[in-house]
Amino acid sequence: MHAEESIQDVASRLESIIENAIDGIITIDADGVIETFNPAAGQLFQYEPEEVIGKNIRMLMPDPHRSHHDQYIRNYQDTGKARIIGIGREVYGLKKDGTQFPFRLSVSEIDLLDRKIYTGILHDMTEIKRAEDRLIQMNEELEEKVDERTREIERVVNRLLRTNKILEEKEHELQKSLTKERELNALKSRFVSMASHEFRTPLSTILSSAALVKMYQQADQQEKREKHIEKIQAAVTHLSGILNDFLSISKLEEGKVGPQISEVDPKVICVEVMDEMEGMLKTGQDFQFSSYLEWNTLYTDRTILKNIMFNLLSNAIKYSGEGDTIEVHIQTRGVNLEMIVRDHGIGIPVAEQKHMFDRFFRASNVESIQGTGLGLNIVYHYLQMIQGSIRFESKPGEGSTFFVTLSNLKT
Repeated sequence: MHAEESIQDVASRLESIIENAIDGIITIDADGVIETFNPAAGQLFQYEPEEVIGKNIRMLMPDPHRSHHDQYIRNYQDTGKARIIGIGREVYGLKKDGTQFPFRLSVSEIDLLDRKIYTGILHDMTEIKRAEDRLIQMNEELEEKVDERTREIERVVNRLLRTNKILEEKEHELQKSLTKERELNALKSRFVSMASHEFRTPLSTILSSAALVKMYQQADQQEKREKHIEKIQAAVTHLSGILNDFLSISKLEEGKVGPQISEVDPKVICVEVMDEMEGMLKTGQDFQFSSYLEWNTLYTDRTILKNIMFNLLSNAIKYSGEGDTIEVHIQTRGVNLEMIVRDHGIGIPVAEQKHMFDRFFRASNVESIQGTGLGLNIVYHYLQMIQGSIRFESKPGEGSTFFVTLSNLKT
């Protein structure tokens, strides 16, 4: 009696594990007839268990596998040569509404008393495939731009070759164009590498946390649900920041952004930005703000000024440790305004400081910290638009100080 209860207990626990698994689990017999179909599989294929149990597994497959699946099973049983069993691979499934979706399939063979059954574990790859497709699309778009630039250079070369005099006059211009071509190729490689890493990490966090949230269904598990929801929100915020950086640099380079000059109070702007970024501070970090102003009115673009401050302060937060103070100081210098942002973080390697305003550049000591390498490049372009300038001082291990000079653009 005790042994029976123990077996029943084990069976009950096994059934509970299968029912609550985040991956789809399907078992079929040697003829390909579905015997079990857990809720996760139902969500993937949009079927209720009673709609598929007792039917052949090929109903969940698109062609050509649908028409050949029974032959796959017979070939395996006759030869022992596996295509998926014990190996696993990416395949496509057919939902109830006729749409197809990718998933990772792992199949194992189980001897159960006097018969064999096959168990398939399915992990949805839809979001991962979408991200990969987007990266491929972005890469193709970059390659198209490279090809277009190459064709432009070829046209210039053909014109230069018409006469020796034109060739001599244009030689320097051609060398510059070829240099830009190499730089564009290097930028493309850095972009693909950065985007692949920066998008994959938050997407993986979103997928895993979303799956875990589904498991915590009890009322007393609210804290665990909130923890993973916060992870999802942070990952989405990070992805939004990356996309905003890409959009900003694209608009700036295409000339789609123009300054809208208005009267602003620089002190008020600084306080607003610091208040908005309060939630980004690490544990123990704080802002230390001071000002020395002979006048309170600056004529500049309010949005651009806030974006410049946001980029500089977010870098200071990101590259400083817990408990560090980030100093912000503004002062008047004649008719201009100087803004100083100082952190006590990791600093910038001396040999790499000349590249700080290049697109996609990231110093060698920040590889483990998230970022696109676009922030300072965006700041540089913004300052050019409002007749400003930027310089910095930095020592590795001691921190960095950025000095921004803003012109008073009263007309």
